[in-house]
Amino acid sequence: MTGGHLLTFGLFVVFILITLGVTFWARANTRNATDFYAGGRAFSGPQNGLALAGDYMSAASFLGIAGIIALSGYDGFLYSIGFLVAWLLTLLLVELMRNAGRFTMADVLSHRVRRQPKVRTAAVVSTVTVSVFYLLAQMVGAGALVSLLLGLEGGTARAVTIIVVGAMMVFYVSFGGMKGTTWVQIIKAVLLMGGTIVLTALVLGRFGFNLSDMLGEAARASGQENFLNAGNRYGREIEGDPVATIINKLDFISLALALVLGTAGLPHIVSRFFTVPDARAARTSVNWAIGLVGVFYLMTLALGFGATALVGHERITAQDPSGNTAALQLAHVLGEHIGGPVGGDLLLAFIGAVAFATILAVVSGLVMAASTSLAHDYFGHVLMFGRPRESQEVGVARVSAFVIGLFAVVLAVVARNQNVAFLVALAFAMAASANLPAIVLSLFWKRFNSTGVVAGIYGGLSSSLLLVFLSPVVSGKVDAKGNSLSLFPAGIDFHLFPMENPGLFSIPIGFLCAYLGTRLSTEKADQERYDDLAVRSLTGTGSHTAEGTGRHAGQNGVPSGNSNGSRPW
Repeated sequence: MTGGHLLTFGLFVVFILITLGVTFWARANTRNATDFYAGGRAFSGPQNGLALAGDYMSAASFLGIAGIIALSGYDGFLYSIGFLVAWLLTLLLVELMRNAGRFTMADVLSHRVRRQPKVRTAAVVSTVTVSVFYLLAQMVGAGALVSLLLGLEGGTARAVTIIVVGAMMVFYVSFGGMKGTTWVQIIKAVLLMGGTIVLTALVLGRFGFNLSDMLGEAARASGQENFLNAGNRYGREIEGDPVATIINKLDFISLALALVLGTAGLPHIVSRFFTVPDARAARTSVNWAIGLVGVFYLMTLALGFGATALVGHERITAQDPSGNTAALQLAHVLGEHIGGPVGGDLLLAFIGAVAFATILAVVSGLVMAASTSLAHDYFGHVLMFGRPRESQEVGVARVSAFVIGLFAVVLAVVARNQNVAFLVALAFAMAASANLPAIVLSLFWKRFNSTGVVAGIYGGLSSSLLLVFLSPVVSGKVDAKGNSLSLFPAGIDFHLFPMENPGLFSIPIGFLCAYLGTRLSTEKADQERYDDLAVRSLTGTGSHTAEGTGRHAGQNGVPSGNSNGSRPW
């Protein structure tokens, strides 16, 4: 290792030691299921707002968007706009869900239906599937990032990195629960915002805080004529081929829909709202999160265009053709400008540690959401009929975290050398197709029933998986030199669906399946349960407690179905 690599490694160790200390503290203060699943609902609005922002601003946001902007200009900035708009819609829905649920998305979906086991099982399948695909992408990205920053070569180094990251995330979740995970996310959010502010200030300072000068230099250094105009990457018009042009434009619309609508269905974002004590604190956390996320995505503009202007298109693509290291290269250039080689190594090490913290926080949140769903929804309410001992449920959650983490590590090691960008898009498309229809219709359609929930989740999930499997991101896409740009190598082509993102079709399919499942079912919706859900979601009255749920209150605040306490199935 060089001196810069040793400095980066030292900062990694410092961060790991700090978060391990936080996790041990959280373990000592985790006494029951509410502590493990929801951090005891003891986090304030500002604290939860920081954790929400930390959970949402993933490595894809920090490194990926900066890289896309650096290589594609205006079209890359559309990612920032999409994620920001998605956040506004997400906050509207998840605050309503927070008031209506207890620990998981399935709590909300099953609150007003009669056949709870089927609904909870479907919600568990969707939650775990979405989480694992999103988790896999983050883990493979972690392997590539850390190997690059530490100067490690070869697939073995990446595999070791992935295993280390996986072991740490399992430890954070199984040992510290939601308290430990939340504090890791808060620390990460502070570091990420601080690092991004420093880079943005240094970039703008190089151009006298004149955005026009920065954009002009970026356009010149990009080597592209229309770098500051739309159409370089998405929705491109192909002369003489109107079919290809239409497909490109539809694919762009599909990607936008997946980004905007999929975020509201991501399980780890939904679970964050169950950590505050009341609706007022939830709204405060919303305000903090909107402010932090909005400022962050505006700063990605400076990071991306600044990287193009100061680093250059050729140097960015020479290190990583996808541009994921553009922000890191920018940090090194800015540091060198201020303090020479030592300054460059120091700033690069700091930004690299921030990126590492970002990955750890996001993967911990994903594992927490998946293990909570398995333990609380499937074990607690399906296998144990809604009457488990808290110690049993928490124990299953800890084991589930280990199993999910091990499964993700194995998959990530196998796919460590693959282009996994499609996994992120797939996770968003699956969340929008499977979870969003069930969430929206549960909150706003009186007639919606358990058959509709199950049909919507399975229909949206299976359609998104099938369309992606048959799309160019899995097979059949090559560059001008014949190199494969798909998951499978060149020469293998079974793609039948021409678009890279299925959202434009799978999201309507999810809503259609939910509608038809409800309409074709003989099951009648429970009006009283819907009214109770409406009051909870809009006011927060009776949320998270057995009290206030009327005749439907069962153990742990779960609707029991009738006044004599018999099970609803």
